[in-house]
Amino acid sequence: MNDVLGRLVLLVMSCCLSTALHAQPPVSTAASQPGAKASRHHSLDRTGKARKGEASYYGQKFYSKKMADGTPMNPQTNSAASKTLPLGTKARVTNLENGKNEVVEIRDRGPYVKDRIVDVSPKTADKLGLKENGTAPVEVKPVEVPQADGSVKPGAGAAQTQQ
Repeated sequence: MNDVLGRLVLLVMSCCLSTALHAQPPVSTAASQPGAKASRHHSLDRTGKARKGEASYYGQKFYSKKMADGTPMNPQTNSAASKTLPLGTKARVTNLENGKNEVVEIRDRGPYVKDRIVDVSPKTADKLGLKENGTAPVEVKPVEVPQADGSVKPGAGAAQTQQ
């Protein structure tokens, strides 16, 4: 009888332990692997608010490399990279040192340098006048921001574009 009671207690405990283990949230291995892109990405900013920070531009080693949207990086386009704006966002980038501005399309992720908020193509860097120093303080005003539901929201730069 004592043996049956012991087995019954063991069975109940194993059922409880099994239920408790299944109630735990799954552990993601992507974020724990070194170099995993998931660990580098911030949450996407779909608000359309303007942001200020530092801009840089794509170096020659990135020409023709695949961007996050799957297309090759073409230095003669107005492509740009952002850590937080959704791919497909159109944004006005203004060099705060000289007032020059240009509309870009976010097609890639990055830059992965502290305090930088956007990487622009060499063509755009020329137009903004930031190639000489390599970086410049900028304001990024989204014009059109793709939303999670497939719609497009006008951003802070939309009114400026219509003028």
